[in-house]
Amino acid sequence: MRDLKIPEQRHPEKAKRPDNPQPKKPAWIRVKAPVGQGYQETRKIMRDNKLVTVCEEAGCPNVGECWNQGHATMMIMGEVCTRACTFCNIATGKPPEDLDVFEPGRVADAVKKLGLNHVVVTSVDRDDIEDGGAAHFAQTIRAIRKQSPSTTIEILTPDFIRCAPEALEEVVAAKPDVFNHNLETVPGLYPEVRPGARYFHSLRLLQRVKELDPTMFTKSGIMVGLGEDRQAVHQVMDDMRAANVDFITIGQYLQPTLKHHRVDRFVTPEEFASYEKAAKGKGFLMVSATPLTRSSYHAGDDFAKMQKARQAAQG
Repeated sequence: MRDLKIPEQRHPEKAKRPDNPQPKKPAWIRVKAPVGQGYQETRKIMRDNKLVTVCEEAGCPNVGECWNQGHATMMIMGEVCTRACTFCNIATGKPPEDLDVFEPGRVADAVKKLGLNHVVVTSVDRDDIEDGGAAHFAQTIRAIRKQSPSTTIEILTPDFIRCAPEALEEVVAAKPDVFNHNLETVPGLYPEVRPGARYFHSLRLLQRVKELDPTMFTKSGIMVGLGEDRQAVHQVMDDMRAANVDFITIGQYLQPTLKHHRVDRFVTPEEFASYEKAAKGKGFLMVSATPLTRSSYHAGDDFAKMQKARQAAQG
């Protein structure tokens, strides 16, 4: 039985990689340790409902702030991912279990108990399942809608690269309010950072969502500080806009362990501000570009702003 708290068992494919020393974090990247009553209450609801959160599994720096406010990103389909991206802290390997048919209901119960106005649901990659977990995503969306009809739903999905087109169609047909799929990095770094994925497949996935439902908001994000240059980031912005993506997130990559991809550099707040200005100029409805930006950070507030931006654009 694997112990996922032990790095060598959590990331067996990284165990023999050379160590990548982690540079000291600048002042603008440091956050407070998670504390507070809200944090403890959110944690208890997650434990009582036997739910996994990407906040914990990926080591998100914003977990303290978000959980104190009762916000958490649910991670469905287990805690072991079939991919081995070099930036990611999610446990990797062959998932030890089949999908839990009761999980959508437990997620819906937690959303109701937390009283969420907006929920984000993500997952590990499950390349071992024929539809990549698409039906499970759809069932989770429907379960939340049934118990919390006024809650808006944002999903952050895998790329469904090994699945038939019907997989994506089933997820879109379940009508999430926001469909998010992260490109993660610039195309030139994919072989090193995101092996097993394909940049233009992920881009096409986002474009296809809009073709299936033009009213659905689409969202995607990248990390910087992995070794990309400014020109490549601007090209990703242009590619996203060509795919009609509404919302872009750009955040600083933080190295989870010595065995993960190295931090090439810490991008300054001023550089993030310039990325934000450029993205707004390219026509995104919503932009979040700060060192601590993550896909789900302030997702509810950002969704409301995106709705208003669309209404304003439509007159």
